Amino acid sequence: MNYKNILQIDDDTDDCDLFLEALQAVSNALYTSINDPVVALRRLIHKEIAPDVIFLDLNMPIMSGIEFLTEIKKNDTIKNIPIIIFSTSQFEEIKQQARNHGAYDFISKPSDFNELKKIISQYIS
Repeated sequence: MNYKNILQIDDDTDDCDLFLEALQAVSNALYTSINDPVVALRRLIHKEIAPDVIFLDLNMPIMSGIEFLTEIKKNDTIKNIPIIIFSTSQFEEIKQQARNHGAYDFISKPSDFNELKKIISQYIS
C-alpha cells in the first residue's frame, strides 16, 4: 500500500490533529480532514476531492461510518476508493459489519503516538 493522498473523516478534531501530526512524522503525503461525513460524501461525489484512501471513523452523528460506507459503495465513480475504518471500537461484530459493507481494513485507534505512527507508516509512502 502506497497511498499519497489521504482523506480522514472523523468528527473529533483532536483525533484528526493527532493523525495529521503522526502522518507528518512518517510521510509527506497530502492530507485532508472532513469532520462531517455528509459533506465528505458530497465532495467525493462532485469530484472536489480525490483521495487514494479514506480513513473513516464509525461513531459520528448525522451519518455513521457504516452509513457512509453504504452510500459510497452505491456510487460507481468513488466506490473503489479503499476505506480503512479508524475507530475506537474493538468489537469483532462491528469489525465484521464494516468489512461486510466494503471496508478495506479496520484499525482500532491506538492511545500511543508512536504506535499511531507505526500504523500509519504501514499504509502511507
